[in-house]
Amino acid sequence: MPIYVQRIIELIKRYPGVIALFGFISGIGSFILVDRQEKLASWIAVLMLVSWVWLMLENSFTKLFSRVFKRDIPEPLLRYATQMIHQESLFFVLPFFYITTTWNSGQLVFTGLLTVAGLISIIDPLYYKWLAPRRWLFLALHTLTLFAAMLTALPIILHLTTSQSFKLALITAMLLSFPSLASSFPIAHWRRGVMLVVMTLAVGAGGWLLRSWVPPATLWLTEVAVSTEMDNANRTPGKRLKEISASQVRSTGLYAYTAINAPRGLDERIYHVWQFNGKEVDRIALDIHGGRKEGYRAWTHKQNLPGDPVGKWQVRVLTEDGQVIGVLRFEVTDTGQETRQAARTN
Repeated sequence: MPIYVQRIIELIKRYPGVIALFGFISGIGSFILVDRQEKLASWIAVLMLVSWVWLMLENSFTKLFSRVFKRDIPEPLLRYATQMIHQESLFFVLPFFYITTTWNSGQLVFTGLLTVAGLISIIDPLYYKWLAPRRWLFLALHTLTLFAAMLTALPIILHLTTSQSFKLALITAMLLSFPSLASSFPIAHWRRGVMLVVMTLAVGAGGWLLRSWVPPATLWLTEVAVSTEMDNANRTPGKRLKEISASQVRSTGLYAYTAINAPRGLDERIYHVWQFNGKEVDRIALDIHGGRKEGYRAWTHKQNLPGDPVGKWQVRVLTEDGQVIGVLRFEVTDTGQETRQAARTN
């Protein structure tokens, strides 16, 4: 092995956290650049996905290299290159998912898994002695990492909607899960092959059913408000409310205002889903456009309220496929109760 290659490997062994730190810094940098609509974020995302193309074609590349240059690429270098791509990708996407996760929902599980995967990737004893020997588990981490990377990069690079990015990333995850399952359950009979196909489809179906648990990596709320007034000219809400009387709701209705940050060039359909005491009562579609520094400002006005609107209300902001961008919560109180409380105060 060339001496300079040995030195590189030794440096990586000695400072394993440097690569992860670089990935995290580049992720924060890309997050800031997306927020400011800079094209450089696209180039960072492209470089990250190119590294994944290399990783997926690693075996073909190494064989070609050996045939052309008559020498093998050192195995430790390949091993650390794989680890580096996992570290870079995981710590690149984590800033996006941290800011877009609705923490009091199932999205906590997905972002938590990414965090655990990131920690495993920088702790060598866990990565090499616990994870790598378990081929199915190693490929599961590989698949999860690529899935998260595609969810983050595709809207930035190709301006695909969150729905399109999720479907493409899920199909890729299904294809990658097949060799993982095949390594755990070798195909010795045609029935085993059919079972593997069914299990792969089950992975895809599970991912689709749990899509609300996956944060929309490049969409996040920059401002929200529930109000009885809206300044249409300046696109700003009136007084922000957490509680409102039933009489006031009946007379003016309610506005749900959201400013949503999205990458430049991205056109996305979202929904304001109004819920009353946990039940959906209205679903209103909104088309948003990325690239605005303050976020795309949109609102819905609800006037057709139930006969008795007193209770807990939510406006859930969802993508077309049901991923949660954020939730606005407020309460409608009884008018008579408010009057009695005011009288007692006086």
